[in-house]
Amino acid sequence: MKRTLTFSIHTEDDGCTVHDFLCKCGFSKGVRTALKKTPYGILKNNIWTYSSDRLSTGDTLVLTIEETQASEQVCPIKLPFGRIYEDEDLLIVNKPADMPIHPSLHNYENTLANALSYYYKEKGEDFVFRCINRLDRQTTGLTVIAKNPFSSCLLYQAAAMHQIRRTYLAVVAGTLTGNGTIRAPIAREDGSAITRQVSFAHGVPAVTHYHAVYTKNGHTLVRLTLETGRTHQIRVHMKYIGYPLIGDYLYHPDFSHIQRVALHSSTVAFTHPLTKKEMQFKAQLPEDIASVMGL
Repeated sequence: MKRTLTFSIHTEDDGCTVHDFLCKCGFSKGVRTALKKTPYGILKNNIWTYSSDRLSTGDTLVLTIEETQASEQVCPIKLPFGRIYEDEDLLIVNKPADMPIHPSLHNYENTLANALSYYYKEKGEDFVFRCINRLDRQTTGLTVIAKNPFSSCLLYQAAAMHQIRRTYLAVVAGTLTGNGTIRAPIAREDGSAITRQVSFAHGVPAVTHYHAVYTKNGHTLVRLTLETGRTHQIRVHMKYIGYPLIGDYLYHPDFSHIQRVALHSSTVAFTHPLTKKEMQFKAQLPEDIASVMGL
Protein backbone atom coordinates (compact mmCIF):
# COMPACT_ATOMS: atom_id res chain seq x y z
CA MET A 1 0.00 0.00 0.00
CA LYS A 2 1.34 3.42 -0.97
CA ARG A 3 0.63 6.80 0.61
CA THR A 4 1.99 10.14 -0.60
CA LEU A 5 1.91 13.15 1.72
CA THR A 6 2.60 16.77 0.77
CA PHE A 7 3.60 19.48 3.24
CA SER A 8 4.11 23.20 2.64
CA ILE A 9 6.80 24.71 4.83
CA HIS A 10 5.74 27.83 6.73
CA THR A 11 7.69 30.47 8.62
CA GLU A 12 7.69 28.63 11.96
CA ASP A 13 9.64 25.74 10.37
CA ASP A 14 12.12 27.88 8.40
CA GLY A 15 15.64 26.61 8.96
CA CYS A 16 14.74 23.31 10.63
CA THR A 17 15.99 20.01 9.23
CA VAL A 18 13.78 17.51 7.46
CA HIS A 19 14.39 15.16 10.39
CA ASP A 20 13.20 17.71 12.93
CA PHE A 21 10.14 18.52 10.82
CA LEU A 22 9.21 14.84 10.61
CA CYS A 23 9.58 14.48 14.37
CA LYS A 24 7.38 17.54 14.91
CA CYS A 25 4.69 16.04 12.65
CA GLY A 26 4.66 12.80 14.66
CA PHE A 27 6.54 10.44 12.36
CA SER A 28 7.93 7.56 14.41
CA LYS A 29 11.55 6.46 14.17
CA GLY A 30 10.50 3.41 12.17
CA VAL A 31 8.59 5.47 9.61
CA ARG A 32 11.43 8.01 9.33
CA THR A 33 13.87 5.18 8.67
CA ALA A 34 11.58 3.67 6.03
CA LEU A 35 11.25 7.04 4.29
CA LYS A 36 15.03 7.42 4.11
CA LYS A 37 15.38 3.92 2.63
CA THR A 38 12.62 4.41 0.05
CA PRO A 39 13.86 5.66 -3.35
CA TYR A 40 12.53 9.20 -3.72
CA GLY A 41 10.81 8.76 -0.38
CA ILE A 42 11.69 12.33 0.65
CA LEU A 43 11.45 15.04 -2.00
CA LYS A 44 12.13 18.71 -1.31
CA ASN A 45 10.92 20.84 -4.20
CA ASN A 46 10.89 17.67 -6.38
CA ILE A 47 14.50 16.78 -5.53
CA TRP A 48 15.40 13.63 -3.60
CA THR A 49 16.83 14.92 -0.36
CA TYR A 50 18.41 13.87 2.93
CA SER A 51 16.80 14.08 6.34
CA SER A 52 19.66 16.37 7.41
CA ASP A 53 18.80 18.97 4.77
CA ARG A 54 17.32 22.23 6.00
CA LEU A 55 13.94 23.59 5.02
CA SER A 56 13.01 27.11 4.01
CA THR A 57 9.72 28.97 4.01
CA GLY A 58 7.85 28.14 0.81
CA ASP A 59 9.48 24.74 0.29
CA THR A 60 7.30 21.78 -0.63
CA LEU A 61 8.07 18.46 1.03
CA VAL A 62 6.64 15.31 -0.56
CA LEU A 63 6.88 12.05 1.37
CA THR A 64 6.10 8.59 0.00
CA ILE A 65 5.32 5.77 2.42
CA GLU A 66 5.27 2.45 0.64
CA GLU A 67 4.70 -1.06 1.99
CA THR A 68 5.23 -3.93 -0.42
CA GLN A 69 4.51 -6.82 1.95
CA ALA A 70 1.25 -7.79 3.62
CA SER A 71 0.89 -8.93 7.23
CA GLU A 72 2.72 -12.19 7.72
CA GLN A 73 0.79 -15.30 8.79
CA VAL A 74 -2.59 -13.71 8.02
CA CYS A 75 -4.41 -15.76 5.40
CA PRO A 76 -6.74 -13.79 3.12
CA ILE A 77 -10.20 -15.27 3.77
CA LYS A 78 -13.47 -14.00 2.32
CA LEU A 79 -15.56 -13.10 5.38
CA PRO A 80 -18.38 -10.58 5.84
CA PHE A 81 -17.68 -7.33 7.65
CA GLY A 82 -19.36 -3.93 7.67
CA ARG A 83 -17.34 -1.16 6.00
CA ILE A 84 -18.57 2.14 7.44
CA TYR A 85 -15.94 4.56 6.12
CA GLU A 86 -12.63 4.45 4.28
CA ASP A 87 -10.03 6.91 3.03
CA GLU A 88 -6.29 6.74 2.33
CA ASP A 89 -5.39 6.67 6.00
CA LEU A 90 -8.01 4.74 7.92
CA LEU A 91 -10.90 2.32 7.77
CA ILE A 92 -13.90 2.16 10.09
CA VAL A 93 -15.43 -1.32 10.43
CA ASN A 94 -18.66 -2.49 12.02
CA LYS A 95 -17.40 -5.81 13.35
CA PRO A 96 -19.91 -8.67 13.50
CA ALA A 97 -20.31 -11.00 16.45
CA ASP A 98 -18.24 -14.17 16.76
CA MET A 99 -15.27 -12.64 14.93
CA PRO A 100 -11.95 -12.27 16.77
CA ILE A 101 -9.78 -9.29 15.84
CA HIS A 102 -6.44 -11.11 15.45
CA PRO A 103 -5.52 -14.68 14.49
CA SER A 104 -4.61 -16.88 17.44
CA LEU A 105 -4.62 -20.51 18.49
CA HIS A 106 -7.75 -22.17 17.00
CA ASN A 107 -8.62 -18.88 15.25
CA TYR A 108 -6.44 -18.75 12.16
CA GLU A 109 -9.06 -18.16 9.48
CA ASN A 110 -12.08 -16.46 11.07
CA THR A 111 -10.77 -13.08 12.18
CA LEU A 112 -11.16 -9.48 11.12
CA ALA A 113 -7.52 -9.53 10.04
CA ASN A 114 -8.31 -12.39 7.63
CA ALA A 115 -11.31 -10.55 6.24
CA LEU A 116 -9.40 -7.31 5.61
CA SER A 117 -6.42 -9.14 4.10
CA TYR A 118 -8.80 -10.68 1.56
CA TYR A 119 -10.55 -7.34 0.94
CA TYR A 120 -7.30 -5.57 0.07
CA LYS A 121 -5.90 -8.52 -1.88
CA GLU A 122 -8.95 -8.30 -4.14
CA LYS A 123 -8.14 -4.60 -4.63
CA GLY A 124 -4.56 -5.47 -5.54
CA GLU A 125 -3.10 -3.75 -2.49
CA ASP A 126 -0.66 -5.04 0.10
CA PHE A 127 -2.05 -4.53 3.58
CA VAL A 128 -0.54 -4.61 7.06
CA PHE A 129 -3.21 -5.08 9.72
CA ARG A 130 -3.15 -2.35 12.38
CA CYS A 131 -6.19 -2.28 14.64
CA ILE A 132 -6.41 0.76 16.93
CA ASN A 133 -9.28 -0.15 19.28
CA ARG A 134 -9.75 -3.87 19.77
CA LEU A 135 -13.05 -5.52 20.57
CA ASP A 136 -13.66 -8.88 22.19
CA ARG A 137 -14.70 -11.70 19.88
CA GLN A 138 -18.41 -11.52 20.80
CA THR A 139 -18.61 -7.72 20.97
CA THR A 140 -20.06 -6.06 17.89
CA GLY A 141 -19.58 -2.60 16.53
CA LEU A 142 -17.12 0.05 15.48
CA THR A 143 -13.39 -0.41 15.36
CA VAL A 144 -10.71 1.77 13.78
CA ILE A 145 -8.08 0.38 11.41
CA ALA A 146 -4.98 2.35 10.33
CA LYS A 147 -4.00 1.85 6.70
CA ASN A 148 -0.40 3.07 6.79
CA PRO A 149 2.42 3.40 9.34
CA PHE A 150 2.03 7.16 9.75
CA SER A 151 -1.72 7.18 10.44
CA SER A 152 -1.15 4.19 12.73
CA CYS A 153 1.43 6.10 14.76
CA LEU A 154 -0.84 9.14 15.13
CA LEU A 155 -3.95 7.12 15.94
CA TYR A 156 -2.15 5.04 18.57
CA GLN A 157 -0.92 8.28 20.15
CA ALA A 158 -4.47 9.64 20.14
CA ALA A 159 -5.76 6.44 21.75
CA ALA A 160 -3.07 6.57 24.43
CA MET A 161 -4.10 10.17 25.23
CA HIS A 162 -7.81 9.15 25.37
CA GLN A 163 -8.59 11.30 22.32
CA ILE A 164 -10.53 8.52 20.58
CA ARG A 165 -13.92 8.74 22.22
CA ARG A 166 -15.97 5.54 22.25
CA THR A 167 -19.51 4.86 23.39
CA TYR A 168 -20.92 1.40 24.02
CA LEU A 169 -24.43 0.06 24.43
CA ALA A 170 -25.06 -2.99 26.60
CA VAL A 171 -27.99 -4.92 28.01
CA VAL A 172 -27.65 -5.71 31.70
CA ALA A 173 -29.67 -7.91 34.01
CA GLY A 174 -31.87 -5.91 36.38
CA THR A 175 -33.59 -2.55 36.45
CA LEU A 176 -30.94 0.17 36.49
CA THR A 177 -31.85 3.86 36.58
CA GLY A 178 -30.04 7.17 36.30
CA ASN A 179 -26.38 7.86 35.71
CA GLY A 180 -23.24 6.89 37.52
CA THR A 181 -19.48 6.49 37.50
CA ILE A 182 -17.66 3.33 38.51
CA ARG A 183 -14.14 3.82 39.82
CA ALA A 184 -12.80 0.39 40.64
CA PRO A 185 -9.35 -1.01 39.79
CA ILE A 186 -9.19 -4.21 37.75
CA ALA A 187 -6.77 -7.13 38.05
CA ARG A 188 -6.50 -10.70 36.78
CA GLU A 189 -8.35 -13.29 38.78
CA ASP A 190 -6.01 -15.61 40.65
CA GLY A 191 -5.15 -18.66 38.59
CA SER A 192 -6.66 -17.35 35.36
CA ALA A 193 -5.06 -15.78 32.30
CA ILE A 194 -8.44 -14.63 30.95
CA THR A 195 -10.89 -13.49 33.60
CA ARG A 196 -10.62 -10.21 35.48
CA GLN A 197 -11.99 -8.91 38.77
CA VAL A 198 -12.18 -5.72 40.78
CA SER A 199 -9.23 -5.62 43.16
CA PHE A 200 -8.46 -2.53 45.21
CA ALA A 201 -5.29 -4.22 46.46
CA HIS A 202 -3.74 -5.31 43.16
CA GLY A 203 -5.73 -3.73 40.31
CA VAL A 204 -4.91 -0.93 37.89
CA PRO A 205 -7.19 2.14 37.81
CA ALA A 206 -10.34 1.82 35.73
CA VAL A 207 -13.20 4.30 35.27
CA THR A 208 -16.53 3.67 33.54
CA HIS A 209 -19.44 6.12 33.14
CA TYR A 210 -22.93 4.72 32.57
CA HIS A 211 -26.37 6.05 31.72
CA ALA A 212 -29.51 3.91 31.88
CA VAL A 213 -31.38 4.39 28.59
CA TYR A 214 -34.37 2.03 28.63
CA THR A 215 -35.76 -0.75 30.81
CA LYS A 216 -37.95 -3.66 29.76
CA ASN A 217 -38.75 -7.12 31.19
CA GLY A 218 -36.12 -6.92 33.89
CA HIS A 219 -33.34 -5.78 31.55
CA THR A 220 -31.80 -2.35 31.03
CA LEU A 221 -30.17 -0.90 27.95
CA VAL A 222 -27.16 1.07 29.20
CA ARG A 223 -24.95 3.61 27.43
CA LEU A 224 -21.32 3.48 28.59
CA THR A 225 -18.20 5.56 28.07
CA LEU A 226 -14.71 4.71 29.26
CA GLU A 227 -11.94 6.82 30.69
CA THR A 228 -9.64 3.79 30.63
CA GLY A 229 -9.50 0.75 28.40
CA ARG A 230 -8.85 -2.23 30.63
CA THR A 231 -9.50 -5.78 29.48
CA HIS A 232 -13.17 -6.70 30.05
CA GLN A 233 -13.66 -3.36 31.80
CA ILE A 234 -17.36 -2.88 31.06
CA ARG A 235 -18.19 -6.49 31.82
CA VAL A 236 -16.29 -6.52 35.12
CA HIS A 237 -17.51 -3.12 36.28
CA MET A 238 -21.19 -3.78 35.57
CA LYS A 239 -21.01 -7.11 37.38
CA TYR A 240 -19.29 -5.35 40.28
CA ILE A 241 -22.24 -2.97 40.79
CA GLY A 242 -24.75 -5.82 40.50
CA TYR A 243 -25.90 -5.41 36.89
CA PRO A 244 -23.95 -7.93 34.79
CA LEU A 245 -24.23 -8.07 31.02
CA ILE A 246 -26.51 -10.85 29.82
CA GLY A 247 -25.05 -13.57 27.61
CA ASP A 248 -21.60 -13.11 29.14
CA TYR A 249 -20.07 -16.59 29.24
CA LEU A 250 -17.36 -15.48 31.68
CA TYR A 251 -19.17 -13.24 34.15
CA HIS A 252 -22.91 -13.96 33.79
CA PRO A 253 -23.64 -17.00 31.60
CA ASP A 254 -27.35 -16.39 31.12
CA PHE A 255 -28.15 -17.33 27.51
CA SER A 256 -31.92 -17.38 27.81
CA HIS A 257 -32.27 -14.13 25.84
CA ILE A 258 -29.11 -13.87 23.73
CA GLN A 259 -26.34 -16.27 22.73
CA ARG A 260 -23.43 -13.87 23.20
CA VAL A 261 -22.41 -11.01 25.44
CA ALA A 262 -24.85 -8.14 24.86
CA LEU A 263 -22.25 -5.46 24.16
CA HIS A 264 -21.97 -3.17 21.14
CA SER A 265 -19.49 -0.43 20.23
CA SER A 266 -22.02 2.11 18.99
CA THR A 267 -20.11 5.34 18.35
CA VAL A 268 -16.53 6.42 17.85
CA ALA A 269 -15.31 10.01 17.48
CA PHE A 270 -11.84 11.47 16.97
CA THR A 271 -9.83 14.04 15.05
CA HIS A 272 -8.60 12.69 11.73
CA PRO A 273 -4.84 12.19 12.15
CA LEU A 274 -3.93 13.93 8.87
CA THR A 275 -6.80 16.14 7.73
CA LYS A 276 -7.52 17.27 11.32
CA LYS A 277 -11.26 17.12 10.61
CA GLU A 278 -13.58 15.96 13.38
CA MET A 279 -14.90 12.49 12.62
CA GLN A 280 -17.85 10.69 14.22
CA PHE A 281 -19.38 7.37 13.27
CA LYS A 282 -22.38 5.43 14.54
CA ALA A 283 -23.46 1.82 14.24
CA GLN A 284 -27.03 0.79 14.98
CA LEU A 285 -27.78 -1.88 17.53
CA PRO A 286 -27.51 -5.36 15.98
CA GLU A 287 -30.75 -7.32 15.73
CA ASP A 288 -30.02 -9.74 18.57
CA ILE A 289 -29.49 -6.98 21.13
CA ALA A 290 -32.35 -4.86 19.78
CA SER A 291 -34.77 -7.80 19.97
CA VAL A 292 -33.99 -8.39 23.65
CA MET A 293 -35.17 -4.84 24.37
CA GLY A 294 -38.10 -5.01 21.94
CA LEU A 295 -36.59 -2.33 19.68
